[in-house]
Amino acid sequence: MEPTIYLFFKGNCLEAMTRYADVLGGEITGVFRNRDAAPEDRMPGDQDMVMNMAMRLGRSTVMASDNSAEMYERPQGFYVTIETPSRDEFDRVFAALSEGAESIAMPPGETFWAERFAMFRDGFGTPWMLSFTGAKGQPS
Repeated sequence: MEPTIYLFFKGNCLEAMTRYADVLGGEITGVFRNRDAAPEDRMPGDQDMVMNMAMRLGRSTVMASDNSAEMYERPQGFYVTIETPSRDEFDRVFAALSEGAESIAMPPGETFWAERFAMFRDGFGTPWMLSFTGAKGQPS
């Protein structure tokens, strides 16, 4: 079994997930909009709202949808965590995902468990933890 991340957005799902796919090397595998559903099955909101969307990211799937203003809740209590294969890739991903960030809880820096680590909430409201473990992940 593998968990699937499911993210909710306040009307900008397609923009956010397309950005994530571009930055992280994912592949959008499906987009279903409100207009694609029968009228009785549609969610509140306009016809272009994303009802369900999927992105392949490595062996994982990230799914997402829009919520109406009345149903949207800001994500909390979790972080989407990405382990990068190099410091250069860490720096590239951090720069791209943190552009326009709502907040940076922990700027990039070294920790006792990683050569590079950061925590932030991007401009779409998604909380991220990025890590490059490097040599710190090697057995001593």
